Amino acid sequence: MTTARPASLSASLPALPPPPAALRRLIARLQVQPPSLLLAAALNRTLRPRLPDDAAAALAGHTVEIEVRDFGVRLRLALRDGRFRSAPDRGPVTLRIAADAASYLRLLRGDEDADRLFFERALVMEGDTEYGLLLKNTLDAIGPLLRWPSPPR
Repeated sequence: MTTARPASLSASLPALPPPPAALRRLIARLQVQPPSLLLAAALNRTLRPRLPDDAAAALAGHTVEIEVRDFGVRLRLALRDGRFRSAPDRGPVTLRIAADAASYLRLLRGDEDADRLFFERALVMEGDTEYGLLLKNTLDAIGPLLRWPSPPR
């Protein structure tokens, strides 16, 4: 007996329209710092309390760059002194992750897994493979970061 795999959420989650070209150009010129500060604050509130101390120690001291391709936004984060913090715009990056906003949303909700998005090329990871696997496995063990009702079908 085979179990049918649930259809991708892509079918039920409406695609986020990309911002108008002029707004995208403006967003792309923004410094990395402001959106990175916002993401760090959100992760300190939602992820950090659920992150085991041993995992936090293993993830600490590395810079991760996150790109939201369809919005032209880049963010840089590092886990230092027990908290997520924005990382400088320049300097080495241990891991770079790029995807569109809808793919990140599906990941955060737990509707898709990173492996599937990676193999569908909806998610790109570049850099330290071992660190990327540690981060992925840690997030998988924690579970979805966002919990709200699924969209109506």
